[in-house]
Parts: sequence; C-alpha cells; structure tokens
Amino acid sequence: MTSGINATSRQGNYAGGISRLAAFAADIGLAWASLLIVLGMVSVALTLILSHSVSLYHGWRILTDVAVVVWFFLYFTYQWALGGKTLGMAIFGLRVVTTQGAPISGRAAIIRTITLPLSILPAGLGLLGIVLRIDHRGWHDRFARTCVVYDWDARAARLLWLARQQEHTGTHRHH
Repeated sequence: MTSGINATSRQGNYAGGISRLAAFAADIGLAWASLLIVLGMVSVALTLILSHSVSLYHGWRILTDVAVVVWFFLYFTYQWALGGKTLGMAIFGLRVVTTQGAPISGRAAIIRTITLPLSILPAGLGLLGIVLRIDHRGWHDRFARTCVVYDWDARAARLLWLARQQEHTGTHRHH
C-alpha cells in the first residue's frame, strides 16, 4: 500500500475519510431501502396468507428490530466477504483489502462488521484513525487487519472517455 499522491491514478492508495464517509452513507441508504422493500413484501405476503392486515412495524417490534440488525450484518459482511466492497464502495471506487493488499477473508469481513459499531459508538473515537493516520485505518480496520484502498484508475477512465469522444467526433490522433 502506498500513501503518495499520483495525479493520474489513485488505485491502490489508501482511501481518505471523505470517500469512505460518502460510500458508507450510500450503503446506509441502500441497506435501509432494501430492508424496507423486503419488510414491505413480507408484510404483504403475510396479509394475503392470513387474510387480514399485518404490519411488521407495530405489532412485531422486537422481530423487526432483530431483522434490522441481521440485515445490516449480512449487507456488509456478505459483500465484503464476496468481493471486498459493498455497493456504496463500488460506486465510490473503494475496496477493502488485507494490510498486505490481498482480498479479505470471510472471517475478516465478520470481524470488520462486528467491530464497526465499536468504532462509531464511543463518540466516533474509533474513526479518528481514518482522518489522522497515514494509512487511514479506524478501529474496525485494525481489529480485522484490513484497510480501504481506491479501486479505480482515473487515468484508464480518462483514456476511455477520450476514446469515446474521438469516436463521436470522428477525430483520431495518429502517433
């Protein structure tokens, strides 16, 4: 892992706090939206089966609370274990890797998910490392022995965009 700034590519560099916060906010929104859709579908199915209105938000509060915790645990753990990134991280070009740069294991994904609230709950103290440390690692990163890196190559994206622009304008540069 490197922490230096390269004008053409950030791929493999430690991801900063703003990128990580934006990806996390996107993930919270996506996780809530998908959970509400699933709970709504379950509520409709139960209403059809039982022939009377069922609201999972009122009479089933404890079950709903457990479903929220399980859903968020699965949302983060499964995606991190599967490909090293959540949907929000994919949108912002981030990936979780081991401190050596290898893909993370399922065990590391579980540890990271379980310890994430520990980074957030004590007034965000566990997140200070993301801003203050050169490797931008919070407590949950350190517990799981992971780090978050940029997973896109700005230079490659720019070259692809230029190629498409040249196709549209019909101009081609010859070297």
